[in-house]
Amino acid sequence: MFFFVSLVGHSQKNIFEVARSGSVNEIKALMAINADTINAVEGSGYLPLTLACYNGNKEVALFLVNHVKDINGTSKMGTPLMAAVFKDDVAVVKALLTMKANPNLADGNGTTALHYAIMSRNEAVIKLLVDANADVAFKDKRGNSALDYGKMTQNQTIINLLEKNKI
Repeated sequence: MFFFVSLVGHSQKNIFEVARSGSVNEIKALMAINADTINAVEGSGYLPLTLACYNGNKEVALFLVNHVKDINGTSKMGTPLMAAVFKDDVAVVKALLTMKANPNLADGNGTTALHYAIMSRNEAVIKLLVDANADVAFKDKRGNSALDYGKMTQNQTIINLLEKNKI
């Protein structure tokens, strides 16, 4: 009996593996063992929510958005919001902003979620971020603001969205 329990215990994925490619049911099973497991930090500094967002695991990301302690989950590689923006996931971006994710946090390069949205030219996400009071004037470590990047796209819709909220 002990051997069987031990074998089952070792075959179960950890929270970080589940965040990357698992299911909500797997998250719930891990939470039944330790409710705080969803707030654990991986060795590289990532939280499960950030990993779910970066890996496009929408179902798990949407579940975690409503259950984690720190919706911003900052690491040197960014926040869950940046990850969702990077993956062009409008639904997860909306959910994060609804839970008051801060659109003005920057990663190690001084890049914000709005910078990433502009780089991918995702007008829907840009609008969501601007409506959430993302700072269009914030400059990254290269000295460029979101508005500067917007102008570089030569996309008038993007420029208009950014200029609407210019400080």
